[in-house]
Amino acid sequence: MKRKDGRTADKIRPVKVTRNFIPTAEGSVLFEQGDTRLICTASVEEKVPPFLRGTGSGWVTAEYAMIPRATLGRTSRESSVGRVGGRTHEIQRLIGRSLRSVVNLGALGGEITIWLDCDVIQADGGTRCAAITGAFIALRDSLEGLYEAKRIKEMSISENVAAISVGVVDDQMYLDLCYEEDVKAQVDMNVVMTESGKIVEVQGTAEERPFSRQELDNLLDLAKKGVSELVAIQNSVIESD
Repeated sequence: MKRKDGRTADKIRPVKVTRNFIPTAEGSVLFEQGDTRLICTASVEEKVPPFLRGTGSGWVTAEYAMIPRATLGRTSRESSVGRVGGRTHEIQRLIGRSLRSVVNLGALGGEITIWLDCDVIQADGGTRCAAITGAFIALRDSLEGLYEAKRIKEMSISENVAAISVGVVDDQMYLDLCYEEDVKAQVDMNVVMTESGKIVEVQGTAEERPFSRQELDNLLDLAKKGVSELVAIQNSVIESD
C-alpha cells in the first residue's frame, strides 16, 4: 500500500513543536505530528488527591479531550452530555500512567499536583500517542520552573517517555499510522516507551486476524525506532533554551 503522504513504511510523520504556546501555563506546547495537532499544557496545583495527603508524595495526572471539529464531522463536547466517555477516560489514565512512570513523585513533595491537559484540535490518527509525547515536554518545562523557583529540590524525571502507533495494513507493517491507515489496519498497536527502550505500556489489538509472536516482536522493534526519533525531537526542543 502506498502511503498518502509518500512516507516509507518505517518513517514517522513530520513533527513540529511550538514551546510555551500558552504563556499563562507552567508548561505548554503545540504538538503537531502530521495532521494530528494537540495543545498540551501543564498546570501546577498546590494540593494532592485525598489518598496522597500526608504521604509526602506529589502527583501527576492528565485530562484529554477533542474539540468538536477535530474530526471530519462534529463531535459533541463530553461536558454537554454530562459525562466523560469510556474512550476518553481510558486515554486520560494512559497519559497519566505514562508520565508518572518517569517521575519521582516523592521528589515533588506532599502538596504538588501537576495536571497535563491534552486538547486535540485536529485528529488524524495517533492522538493518544501524540498526547504523551507532547505532554512530556510540557511536564518537563513545569518541573524546570518549580526547580528554578526552589519549590522542589530536584528535577525528579528519570528519563524521557514517548509513544507511537504501529500496525499491519494489507499485510505490511507500518510506523505512525494516520487515520486512513488506522481504520484499515489488520493489527493496531500503541506503544509507550522510555528513552532507554523500556516498555511502559503496549496496547495491541487484532482487528481482522490474529498476529504471531514474531509479528509482535517486529512491531515492537519498529515502535522502538519511532520512539527513539521522537525522544531525539523532545531533547532537541528541550535543549533549545
